[in-house]
Amino acid sequence: MAQKPSIPKGTRDFSPLEVSRRNYIISTIKKHFQHFGFQPIETPSFENYDTLMGKYGEEGDRLVFKILNSGDFLKKVPDDVYQEKNSTQLTPKIVEKALRYDLTVPFARYVVQHQNELDFPFKRYQVQPVWRADRPQKGRFREFYQCDADVVGSTSLWQEVEFVQLYDAVFTSLGLKGTVIKINNRKILSGFAEVMGQPDKLIDFTVALDKLDKIGKEKVIEEMQSKDITPEAIHKLAPIFDLSGNFLEKITQLKQLLASSEVGLKGVEELAFIQKVIATMPLATAQLDLDVTLARGLNYYTGAIFEVAAPKTVKLGSIGGGGRYDDLTSIFGLKGMSGVGISFGLDRIYLALEELDLFPKTQENATQLLFINFGEEEALYAAKALRKLREIGVNAELYPDNAKMKKQMNYANKRSIPFVVMVGTKEIAEETYTLKNMLTGTQETLKLTDLIGAVKQEVL
Repeated sequence: MAQKPSIPKGTRDFSPLEVSRRNYIISTIKKHFQHFGFQPIETPSFENYDTLMGKYGEEGDRLVFKILNSGDFLKKVPDDVYQEKNSTQLTPKIVEKALRYDLTVPFARYVVQHQNELDFPFKRYQVQPVWRADRPQKGRFREFYQCDADVVGSTSLWQEVEFVQLYDAVFTSLGLKGTVIKINNRKILSGFAEVMGQPDKLIDFTVALDKLDKIGKEKVIEEMQSKDITPEAIHKLAPIFDLSGNFLEKITQLKQLLASSEVGLKGVEELAFIQKVIATMPLATAQLDLDVTLARGLNYYTGAIFEVAAPKTVKLGSIGGGGRYDDLTSIFGLKGMSGVGISFGLDRIYLALEELDLFPKTQENATQLLFINFGEEEALYAAKALRKLREIGVNAELYPDNAKMKKQMNYANKRSIPFVVMVGTKEIAEETYTLKNMLTGTQETLKLTDLIGAVKQEVL
């Protein structure tokens, strides 16, 4: 008995409709990447093992998919290493390559490797799949796409301004109105730790603070105390728990709170600049909000931190994020190369558009016109018109088999094809075509030029 086919856990098949909708999102994002001057690059699906390992921390390294060497991969492994069964020692001897875990480290590798060919600042975008050996669960996959844009070789805050505008442009084009672009700055978080008098507790403090909207003030304070942050230190920063108002009002409060921290005030100054520029060129549909609890990517972000929240009517997590990193390429020996980048969460954007019914209907109808097949002579006559229609950009096809009329019509209905063309002996004799609107049921008999004109008006 044949084994029932399946796919690996954490992967997905996509139907024609799903692929069409995903392509709609990706093409919209790519269009705006190009409008903002970003250039496309692609990197291999797999990198050298040494390129990826040690770049994501212990947990991240564990989630990298390793690729066994070709052939007899155990042949060159010393007996003592094999007998120990220590995966840490064994893996580098049987693995030379690994599937990419994200697009950021391969991008850093690309910049260093091609630095003499690139013009800096270098603006790149990249839309490709990545793989993670994670435990599959709802919304978490082992294979998924990332849509990234980065600028390296510039410390200018105008880049951060443009990323805010880029987010707004993309989500406005997708019809996803009411997104909130949250922004913070790593320097502000470092300033909090300085004001507390416990700079060594930066990570513990910010990890707890990041949970404020989920568990509330009292639980956050309890977690901070459990990490040996003193009550005196927490008291000094008590005002941040009640930080409110618009962007400018929060800036004013932060200046007072961080008055004794040079690095903290630098972070406030950077955010104030971004807000000032955006205020002179208001966003179309998104809102820019200062969120001091935002603490993603603390291991590598050094300046601005971004996170985009979906409209409140959709119960989703973030649909985008990113930030400023001052020295990412140093992991490959190129120091002093500052960069800033953002990403779009393709899968969550898809869910948001689906829930709000924002996908254009035209994306769902790949074929716009179907020619019914009544036989060889009729099919040949139809094929000539089919060629003309395709030349002007109409998605059209001929039903391949001379099947019953009902079967062919059902095929058109099931695929939501809006128009069919019928050609019989009468149409051939009169050099006409009968065009039927599958939605209204109306039909008309037309000459080829009129058929082309009518179809062009309806579907293009």
